[in-house]
Amino acid sequence: MKAQEIPAGAMARLRRGAAIPAHPLLLTQGRELDERRQRAVTRYYMDAGADGVAVGVHTTQFAIRDVGLYEPILRIAAEEVRAAGNDRLLIAGVTGETAQAVSEAQTARDLGYHAVLLNLARLKGQPEDRILDHCRKVAAEMPVIGFALLPAVGGFHLSYDFWRSFAQIDNVIAIKMAPFDRYRTLEIVRAVYDVNAADRVTLYTGNDDHIVLDLLQPFVMRAPDGHEDRLRIRGGLLGHWSVWVKPAVELLARIHALPDGADIPEDLLALDSIVTDCNAAVYDARNNLAGCIPGCLEVLRRQGLADSTICLNPDETLSPGQLEEIDRVIAAYPEMTDDAYVTENLNRWLAGTVPASA
Repeated sequence: MKAQEIPAGAMARLRRGAAIPAHPLLLTQGRELDERRQRAVTRYYMDAGADGVAVGVHTTQFAIRDVGLYEPILRIAAEEVRAAGNDRLLIAGVTGETAQAVSEAQTARDLGYHAVLLNLARLKGQPEDRILDHCRKVAAEMPVIGFALLPAVGGFHLSYDFWRSFAQIDNVIAIKMAPFDRYRTLEIVRAVYDVNAADRVTLYTGNDDHIVLDLLQPFVMRAPDGHEDRLRIRGGLLGHWSVWVKPAVELLARIHALPDGADIPEDLLALDSIVTDCNAAVYDARNNLAGCIPGCLEVLRRQGLADSTICLNPDETLSPGQLEEIDRVIAAYPEMTDDAYVTENLNRWLAGTVPASA
């Protein structure tokens, strides 16, 4: 599959800028897959207006590969997303050394996924030329979304020269930037611009500490002759958007509705600190993100979508004080939640029925 073979509607969503939740794993109290709730969460995302899902990524828990759940989880999500229609995007996380990453890309391709999000964490410490070769081999199987992942959750920083070369790989269609570092974010934007790849490689934010301003900010690129262009981050592929999805979709739509060069309303600018504060609680910033996955599950548990915050790794739990922080942001910013919407539709999502208007 080549990038141009992605259905036109799905590609248009990607290029316009999509709201893509990173899909969590839903487990029973016995640490078995809870398929009913796994499907219910995907239905929630689709009905809330998400443009697709990313599955098999950090939020889905990398350990699914160790317990034989990679293919089942991808398949379940694909079935529910296709049932929702409207060319929603299916993105699969792939990781590991080259043989594993290629095999996972082939699995995703066979399940009808549109692209893979390429996690390079297992290649940490290897020469960048070797990492680029790895990327090219995966791109020979599937359209690729690059991933600049912060070290706190297993990633490592790559150079400007790496991102220049990466952006020139034919089947690279986007880059998710999540270094949680303004300098390195700007460096990736510049690398894409400097190889004239901006029309082919769409920029996405994964910077959970800076979501709103990433989406609002024009990045000024100025050539030696003074010619100036402005690049934009178009959408988000975010673990933070695995919860409170309806307000997230509405936020992105409001940002997209602003014409280039328009004055930005002060209340929209103020949302950057509000969203970051919410993320700090859910993603456990106080404890270096140790409780980020249980934090997302806790929000879904409160809404009735998850049964618990249990992860495959018994040691992966909510951090001390994290529940109180989640309580605080929910009380402070009720407009950022979608509890009433979930309550209204929860039984239907759990039962697998379609809306009356469908």
